[in-house]
Amino acid sequence: MTSKDLRSKTNSLFRPAYVACAFSLVLSGISAVAIADAAFAAKPFQVRITREVVRADQLMLQGKYDEAADLYKGEMGRQPKSVAATVGYGMALAKQFKLDAAEEHFNKVLSMDPTNAMAHAGRAMITLNRLTSSSNTVIKNREALLRNAEAECKQALNIDPAMPEGHVTLGNIYKEQGRMDEAINEYKEAIRLDPKYSEGYSQLGIAQLNKEQYADAVSAFKSAISYNSGNSQAHYGLGRAYYKQGLLDEALKELNTSLYQFRNSAPVHQTLGDVYTAQGNTVAGIQQYQESIRIKPENPDCYLRIADIREGRGDLEMSIAELRSGLEMMPNNPDLHLRVADQSLKLEKLDDAIKEYKTVLDANPQNSPAAKGLTRAYYLKANKEATGAFFVSNEFESAQRMIDQAVRMNPNDMELRLAQAKLRSMAGVPVDLASIGTPTNDGERIAYAEALLAQNNFKDEDSQMNIVISNAADAKQTFAVADLALMIKDLKNAEAAYKKASSYPGAEERAKRGLNLVMKAKDTARQDLTLADDLARKNQLPSAIDKYHASIYGNPKVADTRLGIGKALERSRPETSKDLKEAVVQYKAFMALSPDMPPKEVEKMNKKIENLSNKAYKLEMKEKERARGI
Repeated sequence: MTSKDLRSKTNSLFRPAYVACAFSLVLSGISAVAIADAAFAAKPFQVRITREVVRADQLMLQGKYDEAADLYKGEMGRQPKSVAATVGYGMALAKQFKLDAAEEHFNKVLSMDPTNAMAHAGRAMITLNRLTSSSNTVIKNREALLRNAEAECKQALNIDPAMPEGHVTLGNIYKEQGRMDEAINEYKEAIRLDPKYSEGYSQLGIAQLNKEQYADAVSAFKSAISYNSGNSQAHYGLGRAYYKQGLLDEALKELNTSLYQFRNSAPVHQTLGDVYTAQGNTVAGIQQYQESIRIKPENPDCYLRIADIREGRGDLEMSIAELRSGLEMMPNNPDLHLRVADQSLKLEKLDDAIKEYKTVLDANPQNSPAAKGLTRAYYLKANKEATGAFFVSNEFESAQRMIDQAVRMNPNDMELRLAQAKLRSMAGVPVDLASIGTPTNDGERIAYAEALLAQNNFKDEDSQMNIVISNAADAKQTFAVADLALMIKDLKNAEAAYKKASSYPGAEERAKRGLNLVMKAKDTARQDLTLADDLARKNQLPSAIDKYHASIYGNPKVADTRLGIGKALERSRPETSKDLKEAVVQYKAFMALSPDMPPKEVEKMNKKIENLSNKAYKLEMKEKERARGI
């Protein structure tokens, strides 16, 4: 570039409409001395850009913000009205998150020059940086702050559309708003304006990482590092991309480099936690997640990840405690409420689970996982309480309304429609599951199996669960199926899933804990059955029926339990239509669990069921007549 060309470029940068720092020239590879000399020659524009200011600009590009700030401040002492030094000082403070002081200096620049593009871009950056605060006021006003930052940044770019820093800031705003494609376009524009702009490449990589474009992201991060090896964000992004690609050792190297350059980075600590956890070092993983929470406590992901580790160790109580810590910071976070509900369900804290699922659905009625979880919780509660009064309660009616609303909002969600069918089956409403459709994926198969279980269709339920267990491709998937089967008391399939999971490397202890829980559930149900039979022999039928119900709740696939409660209900006095109808249900369940019954026994049982059904119907008519006072 000739001296004439350099002077022309410098003059265009420092036109009287505004004064910007020499960032773009330094980014273009022009020496600090040449820039300063050209600036001194630009006397018609009455701009003084000293060597100290340009040296500070270079330090800014190297990420040495504190050293740059000292140089800018020294120049401001010599030249109090130096717009270039003042705006540079404000930018250095902003990069160090000294936001109030930075804003004060940008405002000072704008009082001297209202059309200073860099000052407007700086104020937009400050507003964006304020979003990292844990203040509830900031969190509640997030959208408004982003709109203000966007307006400020666009004002800067209207003044100077060729300012790379402005395009990167606008891209960052778009990224925070979830407008990822627009953000990528802004980053690419910044790079087009300055092909050596390290921050432009690193921000582009982060956006591509969010879109799971890992190869493109790696390329962008490597470009950013090639132009500035001190770019900690680029090293973080490259480490994150490597982690996503399963390159754990390479990821650790980049993340540790980033952490060396910037110790107080919550995302770096979080990703280190992810890498250590993926390597099986959960102690180090939790330590990194906790450090990330210390820096940025309102990030739900770290609480969820620690909860995952606690759950994997079988410590659900500690898992819930961790999640509730997150809810103290983010009381309205649906992901945390949903996970507390799921964990409470596994601990059979059914009322707690129902409360949490309702909290999620109250805020978002179309939340499908919460609706399915609520149905599961009510299914277990109905079986545990084993009382017909539950199905006419306000609580049950409320559940039905919530599920019906979720189905209306998600009409194509087969799992939700199956959950709705399960709830109706529990209330005694005839439901033809075949009319809902045929499951096409494992999620639908599980929901279908649960609905079949609610109808005591054990054979078809086993068939669906067997497919799901066979399809589980790794330990994590297999344990998920096993845990769910255990939760809904399908002990047979839970045992099969845990046994399959035990065959995966490193999963033996987790599988052993699961199998122990299955055996414990079987033993408890067996003890309840033994006590129920003893009580029935002594003609203590109400107590016997309670114990039979407890045994069925603990293990619903035991034929003897179904036969025993059927006989007890049939003998119960005074006779009621409710007891006789339940006896019919239990006898049908007994037959479903006894596929090898001799034909004569099948015929005898069917005749008993028919007689009881007729008797129950006649009793029900008499009960209704008495209720009407006839």
